[in-house]
Amino acid sequence: MAHTKVQMSHLTASTMREVAARNPVILLPLGSFEDQGPHMPMGDYLLADAMAERIAQQATQNGLETYVAPVLPFGGADYFGYMPGGIALSQTTFQAVLTDMLTGLLRHGLTRLIILNGHGGNCTMIHDVTHALWRQNNVVIPSFYLWRVAASLMPQIMGAEVAGRSGGHGANPLTSIGMFLKPELVENTKIPTQSHEKTAWGLKVLDFGTVDLNGVPVSIPLEGDSTATQGVGRGNPALCNAEDGKILTQKLVDYGVQLVAHVMQQSA
Repeated sequence: MAHTKVQMSHLTASTMREVAARNPVILLPLGSFEDQGPHMPMGDYLLADAMAERIAQQATQNGLETYVAPVLPFGGADYFGYMPGGIALSQTTFQAVLTDMLTGLLRHGLTRLIILNGHGGNCTMIHDVTHALWRQNNVVIPSFYLWRVAASLMPQIMGAEVAGRSGGHGANPLTSIGMFLKPELVENTKIPTQSHEKTAWGLKVLDFGTVDLNGVPVSIPLEGDSTATQGVGRGNPALCNAEDGKILTQKLVDYGVQLVAHVMQQSA
């Protein structure tokens, strides 16, 4: 694939004016800066940005002019305030920042926008912001939650049994994708062995902020140091590998390009 300049931050002002006049698709990658496990870089926004670059490159090669807005590296706060050095935005601040980012693009007629989300703590405010902008401007801004989509694809790629054992925060799909996209940043010697079952508030932990009350899930306001082990949730990161990461990455690129094409078609 021939490399073209798709990062908006790499364009000159004069080029950006020419680009804006054509109203191309703009991808807005969102991520977080938090505990991703002892083996993974804290900046998972790097992976969201890398994925956006690949989608934009492929879409542009397919004749669908697409660019990548500067990545927002800080996500909405949820379970990771315990992490030294971690930076998150309060939900109200994230809402305001995302609104300003999208409004700044819409102001100049850039209406073909796609959010590439890489953080679960962003989901509620993404909906609230895009819903408000739809009501104000009659513009649909879809959100493509990268890692949720990747998790849904895991059973067909690695089998249901491995997908079930390896899926979770600090494990699949992000660790496998990181091993493929940013292998120099993954410290394989620090990959932990699978942890034993955890309890919090006297109950078995199901996931971040969720415990089991006799078979019924109950949400509790505890952070990840109480419900995970070194940032690793349910999955076993020792089962992750770059080969699966490559397949997951290509699948995400394929679906991302399909979404770009659909946005183009809907706004033609």
